[in-house]
Order: sequence, then C-alpha cells, then structure tokens
Amino acid sequence: MGNICRSPAAENIMNYLIEQNGLSESFTQMSGDRIICDSAGTSSYHIGSPPDRRMSAAALQKLGIKLRGRARQFQKSDFQDFDLILAMDRENYEDIVSVDPTGQYHHKVRLMCDFCSRHTLKEVPDPYYGGSEGFNQVIELLLDACEGLLQYVFNEGGRR
Repeated sequence: MGNICRSPAAENIMNYLIEQNGLSESFTQMSGDRIICDSAGTSSYHIGSPPDRRMSAAALQKLGIKLRGRARQFQKSDFQDFDLILAMDRENYEDIVSVDPTGQYHHKVRLMCDFCSRHTLKEVPDPYYGGSEGFNQVIELLLDACEGLLQYVFNEGGRR
C-alpha cells in the first residue's frame, strides 16, 4: 500500500536474485531485453520514505541483503513502462486495476503469490502492525515468489 514494507522487500529480493544468478546479463544477451524491477504503492502515505526498518532487519537477518529505495506511488504510466505488475494482495490488485478503467492493461496485473512454489498462501500478508515473526514470514514468502517469478521471466524471455 504505502511502498515501505512488502513491495520494496520484493523489489530488493528480486534484484538480489537477478544479481546472484547472473541472469541479468545472460537474459539481456539471449532476448535483447533487460530485467528492470521497481516497486510502488497504491497509496501516497509514505512517498519518499525508506523501507520499514523492521522489514529491513528481517531481510538482513534472513537473506543478508539491505533494502534500498524510496517509496513512490503507482502511476498510470507504469502500465506502459512495465510488462508485469504484481500486487501483494487482492485489495492492492483492485486498486491497481482501477487505475485502468478501460481494462487495456489488466492482463499485466497478477498477484505476487501466483509465482510461489513452496507456499500456498494466495496473498502476501501485511506485517506492518504485527511482530517480527510476520516480517520473517513475508521475507520467506517473497523469496519463494521471487524465485518463481525469475524463472517465469527467464522462460517468457526465451520465447520471444
């Protein structure tokens, strides 16, 4: 929602996986495309704020990565700028598709958990008002989703 918790964690985990697997260079050479990962919130609550310190601590503890970036709000131009737009939960999904009343870009919007292979949750829970265990769970869930997403992107790029 505010782009300080789940979304920047997913962005940073995805970028970490791309870098760790050396896929950005091989993907570019293979398909002529680059993998660009960004995050945005559906609300304007935290524009310009860094990632939540509790989510940052969980990412550092569980994966050894530091969350970077500043919160921004989803814009209609993101539909043109990105091939795939992922929502953390159904509420954010609905907020995103409402920005496109014609439905022209609805095919680009998916739920993050659609890419999970080890977890069965359909939505990434919002840990903001909970304890540290919720943040740890979200990191594990996002790692699973990002691994599946990276495989999907790599496979789709090879088919172009």
